[in-house]
Amino acid sequence: MAAYVNRTISMMAGDGPHNVAMLNNGAVRVNMSNVDSPLQIFVRAKKKINDIFVEIDDYVKDAVTFMHAVTGENGIATPQDLANVEAYVSKVQAIREVLKRDHMKVAFFGRTSNGKSTVINAMLHDKILPSGIGHTTNCFLQVEGSDTDESFLRTEGSEEKLNVQSVSQLGHALCASRLQECSLVHVYWPRELCALLRDDVVLVDSPGVDVTPNLDEWIDKYCLDADVFVLVANAESTLMVTEKNFFHKVSTKISQPNIFILNNRWDASASEPEYLDQVRTQHANRCVDFLSRELRVCSPKEAEERIFFISAKEALLTRMREREKPVSSPILAEGHQVRYFEFVDFERKFEECISKSAVRTKFAQHSRRGKNIAAEVMAALELIYNTATDQKASKVEKQRVLHEQLSAIEDQLTTITRQMKDKINRMVESVEHKVSLTLSQEIRRLSALVDEHAGLFRAERGALDAYKRALHRHVEQGLGERLKKRLSADIGHEMDQAQKEMADRMYNILPMHKRAAAATYIMPHQQPFEVLYRLNCDNLCADFQEDLSFRFSYGITALIQRFQGKNTNKIALKNPPQYTPIPPTVSPLPANSEVVRAGALAGGVGLSPEEWGMLSKFALGALTSQGTMGGLLLSGLLLKTVGWRIVAVTGVVYGALYAYERLTWTAKAQERVFKKQYVAHASKKLRLIVDLTSANCSHQVQQELSTMFARLCRLIDEATTEMDSELSEVKEAIKMLESASTSAKKLRNKANYLSHELELFDDAFLKHN
Repeated sequence: MAAYVNRTISMMAGDGPHNVAMLNNGAVRVNMSNVDSPLQIFVRAKKKINDIFVEIDDYVKDAVTFMHAVTGENGIATPQDLANVEAYVSKVQAIREVLKRDHMKVAFFGRTSNGKSTVINAMLHDKILPSGIGHTTNCFLQVEGSDTDESFLRTEGSEEKLNVQSVSQLGHALCASRLQECSLVHVYWPRELCALLRDDVVLVDSPGVDVTPNLDEWIDKYCLDADVFVLVANAESTLMVTEKNFFHKVSTKISQPNIFILNNRWDASASEPEYLDQVRTQHANRCVDFLSRELRVCSPKEAEERIFFISAKEALLTRMREREKPVSSPILAEGHQVRYFEFVDFERKFEECISKSAVRTKFAQHSRRGKNIAAEVMAALELIYNTATDQKASKVEKQRVLHEQLSAIEDQLTTITRQMKDKINRMVESVEHKVSLTLSQEIRRLSALVDEHAGLFRAERGALDAYKRALHRHVEQGLGERLKKRLSADIGHEMDQAQKEMADRMYNILPMHKRAAAATYIMPHQQPFEVLYRLNCDNLCADFQEDLSFRFSYGITALIQRFQGKNTNKIALKNPPQYTPIPPTVSPLPANSEVVRAGALAGGVGLSPEEWGMLSKFALGALTSQGTMGGLLLSGLLLKTVGWRIVAVTGVVYGALYAYERLTWTAKAQERVFKKQYVAHASKKLRLIVDLTSANCSHQVQQELSTMFARLCRLIDEATTEMDSELSEVKEAIKMLESASTSAKKLRNKANYLSHELELFDDAFLKHN
């Protein structure tokens, strides 16, 4: 036995983190270094994955904020995409809550009075849970670390802090106020007082598996999240069917549970040392067979590493003495050091097993879910990034097309404007020339137009004024109709051609998608263009004064006016020509030149220049005085010079002519004279407004074409304004899409970073476990 103890001490001393020392009273002190404890793997892994999920939480929230910004009319993300990403917010929050509560959980099971509570007390280095002979633990007791220096407990469903001493009353089966078997009491113990609790280990004590048939309810409530199960058996007997049945049920709900078997109360073997090895071998074989063959949770070799023979009571006493706790000092049975070393060996292997198991069972699933969340959010962001990139490329192309269209329209509009201005100027000049020429021609034919007027002519003043007004209207209407008839078709055709050319050229520079809407606007149905000729004869001939007094056509004044002309009569009278006698062989003079004929007669009878001058003076007197005296003097002179017969014949003929004209001086003759005077006056006035009328007509043409061109330019301006507005919208859309694609790319890269962090977490904590 002493050799076995020494070998065990040497083995424990060589394990590194365990410091082994022999006390004066024979007890063995083993210090577990918490710094290098395997449990620290779980602590570090929990901190790391919590930090990663904090980043995942921020990442998902940033993604949701971004999705809200790009969901809607722009079409980058759909409401369904937003809903899918928003669902991950609650999922990540739930995972974070689970991670906060995640700890390494050890569940102790066994028959009543096998020492489950004592084992837990020994592991906690203090007597915390009620223990003793008989059925002591009546409910589930969960011991976990407290962040404060106080120790307290809470019952299930209550936030009230109770004194930890009351656990004896609440959990002890002998107390009258005990709880039900499925009830749970949380016992909070200061972390600084226990290394296991400090390393986030939770120990769960249970009632005996032989006191209730509700094993399935126990498993569902307290076993599914356990990392290690410790079966505390009684070394004084063998494994019972009740214990086996319980773990058979556990193995059906948990895939390959980690089970340690503690054969407690092995100190009883000290009373029968001769059977120690045989009994130990017997118990060990049965336990290995149970774990490897019946439960199939591990191999036989692994099962041998999970079976221990201990005395929890001795371990608790030893540790309480180490902490100088007031305990009774019974005499420990022989071999207690070996049993204590095996208990320490159980704790070491238990720590390694639970740390690996807890990291794998608790965090592997969270790591996978974190990767899935990051991958799915990244896929949504990748879709948004691709959509934004495609839309941006489309918008950039549209911007380029709009720029080119606007530049082309501006260049073409400048060219067309210059050409149309030149064309309008040429057409205005052409119209002005045509109107001037045509109006001048019609003025020369004004007498025919005036003769066409068939109104009733009377010499009374009122009737004459009415006749003049009617004649004004007739002339104005007739000239207007003649001008329109001669010019409207030609000018209208030119106008139509010019307008059609304008419309076609402006239509062709419009964007294709604008032409259909502008087709009806460019060339609306309208009346043909007509030039308005406003002559306004009423005002133009308002100063016309007719002279309807009788004038003898062959009177001396008339003859002299015919002979000399209207503008040279005074010169002819002041400067009489010096005539040379005409030879008889000279051809006869025209019959209608009465004055010349009289001169010839005078020359023929041999009138001297002095006599001709006197005759002229008499004629002038007759012209100016229009009196009887002038006529008598002239008659006397003629009688003296030519004889009375010739004078008589001439007088008879002259009187007959005068009588004829006087008798024919009727209203019709007066109308002819009136129209002749009117034509002379109107022609003179109309010639004064030829330039003005032609300018007015050309101005009408210019105004019509300019209005048409301005209307077309306004249409182009509306189109370009709309294109400018569309271009501004496209620029804003490009800016928004650029921002969206940049944000999506950053978030997508962050998803890669988070996935990489989870991969590093797997490499550090999961793949080597």
